[in-house]
Amino acid sequence: MTISCDVAVLGGGTGGYVAAIRAAQLGKSVVVIEMDKLGGTCLHRGCIPSKSLLRSAEVYAEIQESESYGIETNGVKLVFPKVQQRKESVVDQLHQGVQYLMRKNKIQVIKGKGRVTGPSIFSPRSGAVAVELEDGEMETVVSEHLIIATGSRPRVLPGLQPDGKMILSSEEALTLEELPASMIIVGGGVIGVEWASMLADFGVDVTVVEAANQLLPQEDEEVARELQRLLKKRGVKILTGTTVDAESFSSSGDTLSIEATKGEQRQVLTAEKLLVSVGRVANVENIGLENTDIRVEKGVISVNANMQTSEPHIYAIGDCIGGLQLAHAASHEGIRAVNHLAGELLHPYHPHLVPRCVYTRPEVASVGYTEKEAKALGHDVVTGKFPFSAIGKAIVYGLQDGFVKVVADRSSRDILGVQMIGPHVTDLIGEAALAQLLDATPWEVGEAIHAHPTLSEIVGEAMLAVDGKAIGL
Repeated sequence: MTISCDVAVLGGGTGGYVAAIRAAQLGKSVVVIEMDKLGGTCLHRGCIPSKSLLRSAEVYAEIQESESYGIETNGVKLVFPKVQQRKESVVDQLHQGVQYLMRKNKIQVIKGKGRVTGPSIFSPRSGAVAVELEDGEMETVVSEHLIIATGSRPRVLPGLQPDGKMILSSEEALTLEELPASMIIVGGGVIGVEWASMLADFGVDVTVVEAANQLLPQEDEEVARELQRLLKKRGVKILTGTTVDAESFSSSGDTLSIEATKGEQRQVLTAEKLLVSVGRVANVENIGLENTDIRVEKGVISVNANMQTSEPHIYAIGDCIGGLQLAHAASHEGIRAVNHLAGELLHPYHPHLVPRCVYTRPEVASVGYTEKEAKALGHDVVTGKFPFSAIGKAIVYGLQDGFVKVVADRSSRDILGVQMIGPHVTDLIGEAALAQLLDATPWEVGEAIHAHPTLSEIVGEAMLAVDGKAIGL
């Protein structure tokens, strides 16, 4: 059976289904090919389930700390199966929402494994995708334009392949039926520190091993140091500049051990479970790219600024093209791809202006360049910094740790980047992202009236601090 459409989307994750909706809004007939569930990794094995667990961990921690707010509690009990049930309920609700959006926009969804077969017999400029359905039957989707949105999967360390029992990836960890007493986390990037924060709040003994000299290697050094300090304060053991020797891994009963090395120092780490969180790998294999002229470089699909591959009628977005590998980046790329193929006006897309969020306790968020990156680009940098300890609402909340840092160009006064660590900064970063999109100066953002008492006041104060005009210090 052959199905014809204007736009076919291979992959129904966040980037894929957003692209499909945008195409439908522009009057295109759309088919989405997804071999699992709509929503992809973000909804089912990443962003949403992990944030649900993090929220439960945060509530549990707040209850345990409630005496400082004048509230005494007795008999507080963590029932982890119910935590998991809530997570599944959240995921299911959002999954139903995505399915509704497909129906509302009259988007046909085919559940099956798609493989690009190259130009169709109808036109050398149209794409054809062979789809193997669950029952083994085959369908062919022929489209004028094809968008590849096949996502990514957890990177595996040789010798430490996840077994779902003692060695876990972030995906297996999401399905734990009970919490371990202890866990070693290999990798102190975003996923690693989120799990460290969550597990620590749940009462798990956590050790993080990071090969770089700081947690969150891509983020500001001051922010990384503050996060490390606060995680250590909560009992997380952190080993930076340290690697693990996969060949030394051994297990006996319910305990595993592995050797960690820093310079000439070696130590044996033990725990009940080991979580490997060392990045993600693009899903570019077995999707038929060899049947096209599409280039794959360094494990990801090469695209131009409009998300086009070397086959002009085939686009690629999201994790499979590398870059930031963030759900909101994939959505933005999907919209840009569709706008381009439909001849719509394209709005600017600068990857360094995509907000980056880490949902630890406290949260971390950033947009633009770090101070180190800005200097490397040749900017004469001036910074402003303001602590949450001087913000009224942060004191009311009892969440005084952290700060906001603004990086600007001394001569042009342009905002080059904003870094935050503290309460609810993943929500506050939106103002900084808008400021950079509009090419605002710190003075302009600082002059905007921020309501009092709110956490958002810290953004205005940090902006004013660039010129030494912060009021609260």
